[in-house]
Amino acid sequence: MTSTLTIGRRRGGVEILQFVRDRTAMIFTFFFPALLLLLFGSIFADDYDQPGLGAARVFSASMIAYGIVSTAFITMGVGIATDREDGTLKRLRGTPVTATAYFLGKLILVAALAAAEVVVLLAVGVFFFDVPLPSEPGRWLTFGWLFLLSVVACGLLGIAASALVRSARTAGAVLNVPVVALQFVSGVFIHPITQLPGWMITVASVFPVKWMAQGFRSVFLPDYAAGLEAGGAWEPGRTALVLGAWCVIGLVLCLATFRWTDRRDS
Repeated sequence: MTSTLTIGRRRGGVEILQFVRDRTAMIFTFFFPALLLLLFGSIFADDYDQPGLGAARVFSASMIAYGIVSTAFITMGVGIATDREDGTLKRLRGTPVTATAYFLGKLILVAALAAAEVVVLLAVGVFFFDVPLPSEPGRWLTFGWLFLLSVVACGLLGIAASALVRSARTAGAVLNVPVVALQFVSGVFIHPITQLPGWMITVASVFPVKWMAQGFRSVFLPDYAAGLEAGGAWEPGRTALVLGAWCVIGLVLCLATFRWTDRRDS
């Protein structure tokens, strides 16, 4: 009998093929965060006191968090809302595809998209703003576990958030509201984050985006840039703890809220 893991991998391949056939979705997913990076990196002056720490370099690191959130959370939420509305989930329910296999397929899709998004953002940073890439293996190791935890946490939360969407047409608008708000209060679009009111930083610290942005800055920025963070340090242990906790929270919410059919069909 075919295992759930095998079915999930096959489903992931199907999801990727379906996505690449949608040129509009590909353009928006890959190039919108890159466009924002180009704008922010070009508009904001290099007003940091530390040498070698320009606005473009900071945004190149921080925008990776935005790229993952928009790719994993929004793509996941919109995709499931669409599958539920067009009857895809109802049809899959009568096949060997379990909920776990379906989730795995979706996570494979968003992981592949997020990886491609990171490549695009880094390419923009390197070729347009001469952002240096880290040479130490330890930094890339940090990038690896940070990327994995970020994709899983945002993907699972996207699955849970799809239960709040009433129709596929409004899914993008509904899911973009918390994403955009969290980017501003989490230090993605505003850096140093200490420019924000203390209560905003406190609120942002509860959610994963702040820790994702801080974590990716720890990978791509020099060590002395840690002094610009809210805690005055990179805090990798706390970052892993918070993101791991949100992976668990996201999984619990998925199990509690996922439905194969629309409420109106119940």
